[in-house]
Amino acid sequence: MARIEKIELRMVNLEPKVKRTDAIQSFVSQETPIVTITDADGASGTGYSYTIGTGGSSVMRLLADHLAPRLIGRDADRIEAIWHELEFSTHATTIGAITAIALAAVDTALWDLRARKLGLPLWKLAGGAKDRCPLYTTEGGWLHIETEALVEDALAAKAQGFRGSKVKIGKPTGAEDFRRLLAMREAVGEAYEIMTDCNQGFTVDEAIRRAERLKPLDLAWLEEPLPADDIDGHVRLSRTTPIPVAVGESLYSIRHFREYMQKGACSVVQVDAGRIGGITPWLKVAHMAEAFDIPVCPHFLMELHVSLVCAVQNGRYVEYIPQLDELTASRMKVEDGEALAPNEPGIGIDWDWDAVKAKSVSEFTTEIAA
Repeated sequence: MARIEKIELRMVNLEPKVKRTDAIQSFVSQETPIVTITDADGASGTGYSYTIGTGGSSVMRLLADHLAPRLIGRDADRIEAIWHELEFSTHATTIGAITAIALAAVDTALWDLRARKLGLPLWKLAGGAKDRCPLYTTEGGWLHIETEALVEDALAAKAQGFRGSKVKIGKPTGAEDFRRLLAMREAVGEAYEIMTDCNQGFTVDEAIRRAERLKPLDLAWLEEPLPADDIDGHVRLSRTTPIPVAVGESLYSIRHFREYMQKGACSVVQVDAGRIGGITPWLKVAHMAEAFDIPVCPHFLMELHVSLVCAVQNGRYVEYIPQLDELTASRMKVEDGEALAPNEPGIGIDWDWDAVKAKSVSEFTTEIAA
């Protein structure tokens, strides 16, 4: 047993490598809270989470003022107890994105610390179901990209062994979305998966109408077709279309996932460790999904999610969106379109600490010690 003695808080703003647009917004900045926890043995673990441009300062204040001070003196091995205590201590702001994002950075740091001290990679410590997993790519499918470029990117990804490409939909008319996707399907053939992402951009009736139009294209899934809190709307849609409905990017509680699965409102779970509150609740959702025979295809954070997808039996895909390259000394390993589970102890992220410190926002750099 080793008590927690120090917590270091940082935030880095990362600009996307490419322009990112979808049906409702542009992704212009990734605010990245980074938490490093050090115990009495001198061992440390690092976790992180993210926003898409707003709320980062609120996350950092929640960490500095309320969560991190509660960690001092705690047994770092008691991850489950710590997670529940921190969640309860902020119950007046739970369930919600700010709290979940803050919890995620802390919880991931504790798992990283545990794995490093045990000399195990996260994917083995958390289950060890497999040592690699298929990839699909998103970066070439943003809403503003012209059809010809969509097709070229998909063909290039297919040639590299990727299993699929995701395309943002939500053009002014369903006909425009259909033409873009039809061109892709004709180019890549029947075996290559095409995922679509609506980014909560439709009403129920519009989603039903567009799903019917897209049915002949044999899509892998229809992602976030409706506002995430409209469970009954997702039930209606799921009952009217054979296209799998994917949710999870904008859900912040294991109970939300339970309701979706119990009601048959989704058939793909995209639980995001950076938004659900960390690895502890991520694993609960993944195992719950297995009980419903639902695959897990997490949203974003490929550098972390490769280990989690490999940890569980029903992990199907990792979403390929490189974003931490500026902050890491090595990259996620890819072979024939599959992500390889990292073998180094910890969560598998090789932080370049000189780069992290150089890019940290000074006003949010804090150290809390015993």
